[in-house]
Amino acid sequence: MSHGRQQHYSFCQFITFYFTLANVVQRPLASNLISRVGYLINDRYDQFGRHLGLDVYDLRNINQNHATAQAKAVAVIEMWIESRGRQSWVELKEKLITFRCLAIVQIIEKEFPLETSLPEISFGFSANKDSSNPLDVASRANVNKDLSRMSAELKQYYLKYYKKISELQPLLKAPANVDLMNKFVDLCIVDAAKPQMDAVFSVERKEFLEKQMRYTPIPYSELFMNEKSVILVSGIAGIGKTWLLRKCLLDWSNDLIWKNVELVFYLECRRINQYENIFSINDLLSVFYKDIISNLNISITTALFLIDGLDEFKYFNELSNPNLKCKYPIVNVLAEIQNYKHLVAGRVYAIDQYQSIYTDHSDKLTIQIMGFNKNGIANYVENHVKEEKKGIVNATLKESPIAKAMASVPFYLSSMCKIISDSKEISTISFLTMTDLYANIFLYFLQKHIIKNNEMIYQIMENDSNKTYILNICKIAYELFLVNKIIFSKEELQTFIGDFDKNEYFFGFIERIETNLGCYYQFAHLTVMEFCASVYAYNCLSSDEIMTNEKLKSCLSMICGLSNASQNSLLKFLVNLNPSKSPYKKFIQFIMNLFKNPSIKSNEKSIFLYSILDRLSKSINDFYDFNLFYECFYESQSSFTDEINSIVDERNKQLFNGWTISINDGKTSYATSCDNYFVNYYIKSGRKLMWLSDDKNILSDEEKNLLIRCSTNVRYVTFFRPINFEGWKPKDKIEKLTIWISDYLITKKDFEENFLPWINLCEELDLQLHDDIDFFKDICEWIRCSNIKKFKIWYRGKDFCNLDELTL
Repeated sequence: MSHGRQQHYSFCQFITFYFTLANVVQRPLASNLISRVGYLINDRYDQFGRHLGLDVYDLRNINQNHATAQAKAVAVIEMWIESRGRQSWVELKEKLITFRCLAIVQIIEKEFPLETSLPEISFGFSANKDSSNPLDVASRANVNKDLSRMSAELKQYYLKYYKKISELQPLLKAPANVDLMNKFVDLCIVDAAKPQMDAVFSVERKEFLEKQMRYTPIPYSELFMNEKSVILVSGIAGIGKTWLLRKCLLDWSNDLIWKNVELVFYLECRRINQYENIFSINDLLSVFYKDIISNLNISITTALFLIDGLDEFKYFNELSNPNLKCKYPIVNVLAEIQNYKHLVAGRVYAIDQYQSIYTDHSDKLTIQIMGFNKNGIANYVENHVKEEKKGIVNATLKESPIAKAMASVPFYLSSMCKIISDSKEISTISFLTMTDLYANIFLYFLQKHIIKNNEMIYQIMENDSNKTYILNICKIAYELFLVNKIIFSKEELQTFIGDFDKNEYFFGFIERIETNLGCYYQFAHLTVMEFCASVYAYNCLSSDEIMTNEKLKSCLSMICGLSNASQNSLLKFLVNLNPSKSPYKKFIQFIMNLFKNPSIKSNEKSIFLYSILDRLSKSINDFYDFNLFYECFYESQSSFTDEINSIVDERNKQLFNGWTISINDGKTSYATSCDNYFVNYYIKSGRKLMWLSDDKNILSDEEKNLLIRCSTNVRYVTFFRPINFEGWKPKDKIEKLTIWISDYLITKKDFEENFLPWINLCEELDLQLHDDIDFFKDICEWIRCSNIKKFKIWYRGKDFCNLDELTL
C-alpha cells in the first residue's frame, strides 16, 4: 500500500472511530444500567453524591424523598446527569473508578456490553485496554501506599499526644494527667434514642437525674463491636465525653476498634471556630494535620471523623437547621463530613437537636454518657483524696442525696473532693442542696483562683469591690442564659459591662479564646453560668419579674435555694450583692402580701420566697406539677412559716386539689428527698395529704420512709403495682383506696400481706384484678368483713358493685 493510500486509510479509520466513539460517548445512560449501578452503590449514596459534586442540600432532599438506599443512589446519579447535561457511561465509569469502585465497573461492563463497550479499531498499534482508567494499577498502588503511611503516622501521633489527658479540676485546665491507656475510669454508657428537643441547661440536668433511675449500661467493649457509620454521643457538661473520644482514638491506634477504617481524624469544635472561612474538608485537615497528610483525596479513602464539643460550635444552629443560610463556609464543611463515617459528641440538648437532620439513617447509634459508675467513683476517691479526708468524702457521698446523685459527673466529683480536701472545717451537710453544691464550687474558685490572697470567704465578701465583681459576672451569665447563648463576642460583653477591657480578672470564670480572626469568649463551665444567672435573678429581679419570665423556670429551685436563711451555709454571702435594688419595690410587695393575708408578719427574704411558692402552688394541675414546688421548698430549707401555712391551706380549700405525693420508677433520689422534706413538715402540722400514689414495687429505703410517713395521714391511696414492702401497716382511715393490678398475677399470700391492711381501713374501694387469680372468693369474704361502704371490682370482664354480686 502506498504511503498516500495508507495515510488516507488511517484518516478514514480515525474518522470512523471518532464518530463511533462520539456515538458511544454521547449515548445517554440506559435506565436499567443506572438502576443497577444504584443497587451496587447502595448505602454509599451520600459519599458518591459528594464525589459527583452534588451539594449537601441536594443530598438531604434525596435522603428525605426516597425510602430505600438503592432509590437514593439512583436519584443521586440522575441528579448528576440532570445537572451536567446528557452523560455517558464513559463519564460515569471515570467517576466510579476514582471512587474506588472498579469492581462495580467490571460488573456493569459484563452485564451491559452494548451500552458500555467501545469498538475495537486499530491504529496500527496495540491499544491499552486500561487507558480509559485514570487511576491505573501503578497509581492505585501509590495511593494505597500513601494511605498506609498516613494511617500509621496518625496512629503514632495519637499514641504520643493523647495517651494522657489533663483531668479537669474545678473550672481550671490545671494539669492532673490521667493515663487513659492504663487507667481509663469506667464510664456508664447507655442508649439515648429518646430525644429531648427542648432540653437546655438545668432541664438537661433534670433529665440526667431522671435517667439515672432507669438505664442499662452498655459495656465499652461491646459498643464498637458492630461498626456504625454514625455515632452520636451526648452527655451533660463535665460528664466525660472527651475522655471517651480520646479513648477511642487510642484504641483505633492500637488496632482494637474500627479495623476497617483507614484514617481517623479528631476535630475539636472550639478549635474549628478559628477557621470559619475554610471551604473544604481537605483544607480543614491540612490545618489540623498538616505534618501528616499530603495530597489526600478524602473521597477515595475510608475515613472516620470524631467531632468533639458540638455545642461549642459557633454556628451550631445553622449546622443543625439546613434551611438557615450561613455566610461562613465552615458550616458547609461540617455538613459535608456527615457524608462520611463520623462520631459527634456534645451536650444533650445539642445532640438531640442535631440528630433531627438524620431523617432516614438506619446505620446510626445514639448513646448518652452517664459519668462514672460505682467503681469509677470509688477509684477516683481512692486515688485523688488525702487519706485523712477520705472518711468525710465517703460519708458525704453516702449521706447527701445531692452529692450522691452528682458524684457520677466527673466535674462535680472532682470539685467536691477538692473542696473537702482543702477545707479545715467541713461537714457532710455542706452539700445538702443543689444550690449549696453550686455555691461551694463558685466561692471555692473565687477564693483560690481569682482573689488568691488566702483570705477566708467571709473576709472576701466584706469587700464591696468583690461583691461588684460577682454581680457583674452574674449579670453577664444572666443575659446570655436568657438567649441560651454559649459563645459570645467582645462586643456582646460590652453591652453588659461597658469597661470590660479594664476588668481582666473576669477571665477565670470567663475564658478568652484567641483566633486568627479575633477573640471570642465563653464561660469556663456551663454549670457555673447557670448558677450565676440564678444569683443575678435573686439579687436584681422581683419575684414578679422572675415568675413571668418563662426562661427562668429552670432556675426557680436554685433561686429559692438562695433564700436559705441558715447561718451555716455559704449562700448568705451571695444574697446581698445589689445595694441599688429598690427597697421601695420590696416594700410594695410586702404590703400587698400583708393585704392578702394580714396574719403574715415576716422579713423580706421569706416574703420573696412566699411570692414564688404561692404562684407555683396555684399553677399545679397534675401529679407531676408538685415536683417543682417540693424541689423549691427543699432548696430553700424553709419550715412551715406563716407564709407557707397560708399557701398550704389555700390549696387544701380547693376540692380534690390538695397535696399529693407520687412514687414511680422515674423518680430520682433527689426528688424523693424533696418530697420527704415537705411531707415531714406537712404531716407534723396535723394535715392530711389529699393523695398518695405508688407505681413502683421495689422501693429504696428513702422511698419506704416516704410511704410510711404518708400512710399515717392521707385521704386517697392508689396502687398500680404490688408492693414488696414488709414491716409496716397503715394506721388511719382512708376515704378511698384504688388498687389497679390487672397486669399482675399475684398469690393470695402476697395480696393478703400487701393490700389487706389497706382494705381493712378504707371506706371506698376500686379494685382491678388479673383474670387468672384463683382467690376471688377470699377477696369477697374480706370485703364482707370490712367496713367498706362502697366498692367496685373489675374481674374477668365484669364489674361488681354490691355484695350480692360477689359470687361466681
